Amino acid sequence: MASERSKAKENFIDVDLTEALVLLPAKVGDPVFIRIFKEESLLEVWIRSGAEYQHLKDYFICAYSGYLGPKLQEGDRQAPEGFYKVKKYQLNPISKFHLSFNLGYPNQYDREHNRTGSFLMVHGNCVSDGCYAMTDEKIEEIYMLVEGALQKDQKYVQVHAFPFCMTEENMAFYSESEWYDFWVNLKEGYDYFEAEYLPPHIKVENGKYTIYETNE
Repeated sequence: MASERSKAKENFIDVDLTEALVLLPAKVGDPVFIRIFKEESLLEVWIRSGAEYQHLKDYFICAYSGYLGPKLQEGDRQAPEGFYKVKKYQLNPISKFHLSFNLGYPNQYDREHNRTGSFLMVHGNCVSDGCYAMTDEKIEEIYMLVEGALQKDQKYVQVHAFPFCMTEENMAFYSESEWYDFWVNLKEGYDYFEAEYLPPHIKVENGKYTIYETNE
């Protein structure tokens, strides 16, 4: 299933970033939004061009550790799933992994569920110990887009990390998973963006993610 979905997105992987920006049109510094899909090993970059976000480019994730499901504790070598925010102070241009930005794990949801961990990032160097690792060439493009947006007017870049592309077919396929209820909650955020092409405003209430109309 993953290979079929990857083929469907091939045009967003092969496109040259400079050409993609010109075609939208958009520029470095415009607001960006990132979605990560573990099963597909895919990182999507969306950029705001006009009233809504446009699909700019996809990148294959070089390496991530763990399996489908959220990170639970420090040292479990598991890449996180959930809704995260990247602010300017979370950028690291001198990372030992070439370039990196911290996802902000654990967020409020993670803390309320007693999940622990630190330094969960998107970075280069193609090695993972709980992070989402890219090649150095790819992280340079992704980092440039995130940094450019944060240096302008974007207060934070939302990064939504999903176990897989959250179609009804895939949800049915994983309906027996111990994490199904958690994934149903994540799907609410996925569905909002799919309908509006704007990232939702997300709060944590009563131990769940609550999806509200965007405040962008």
